[in-house]
Amino acid sequence: MSTATGVRPGRRFTVGRSEDATHPDTIRAAISEFIATAIFVFAAEGSVLSLGKMYHDHSTISTAGGLVAVALAHALGLAVAVAVAVNVSGGHVNPAVTFGALVGGRVSLVRAVLYWAAQLLGAVAATLLLRLATGGARPPGFALASGVGDGHAVLLEAVMTFGLVYAYYATVVDPKRGHLGTIAPLAVGFLLGANVLAGGPFDGAGMNPARVFGPALVGWRWRHHWVYWLGPFLGAGLAGLVYEYLLIPPADAVPHTHQPLAPEDY
Repeated sequence: MSTATGVRPGRRFTVGRSEDATHPDTIRAAISEFIATAIFVFAAEGSVLSLGKMYHDHSTISTAGGLVAVALAHALGLAVAVAVAVNVSGGHVNPAVTFGALVGGRVSLVRAVLYWAAQLLGAVAATLLLRLATGGARPPGFALASGVGDGHAVLLEAVMTFGLVYAYYATVVDPKRGHLGTIAPLAVGFLLGANVLAGGPFDGAGMNPARVFGPALVGWRWRHHWVYWLGPFLGAGLAGLVYEYLLIPPADAVPHTHQPLAPEDY
């Protein structure tokens, strides 16, 4: 049974049916993810470009003031993006969050694939708009700091994304979230901002493959790109499994709802 947040009951992995991909609810959810991800990436990557424009040097993000400004833009941008999408698609805005929901049985594989496509396209569209609107400014993208190896970055991304998806589960998915659900966008957004402060100087603090993919494609910067997929997916998958199977009691795994069955729930 589907809930208002666009997620189905957990504890049951489903592939879904091919016709689910064209169901109006699924299409609406994918459109919502596309727009929400574009909103977030435009604000997030735009904050980095604006600092580079102001100081004629993208390395200003490594200063304390620049890091705080970028963290704030990420936090506010994600909070709004989740808020505008949560009632339609669940407000994932992140392929890693979708993966965490998939391993927890909250979305079908068919819906997850459509979400991933929508999120990546939204990120690319937002970055292209930024490049057009800024007169051709090349997105700086993500890179590892000196002394940070691939393994370190994978671990850092996994830990930060674990916290992000855990917070998402606690405030959006958990059947007992109650009134906590009203602050879900702020909770997820604030944690993202805090993680940018913690991990930004080391690897840029991606935590979101779509957020990294858009600037990488438009700016054509692919070095270490795999790190920003493997780390977040590992952390998100672990968070989904831990929260779904250790923290949500079996009796609460299927929330009581009067919503009609969505196609992926049959």
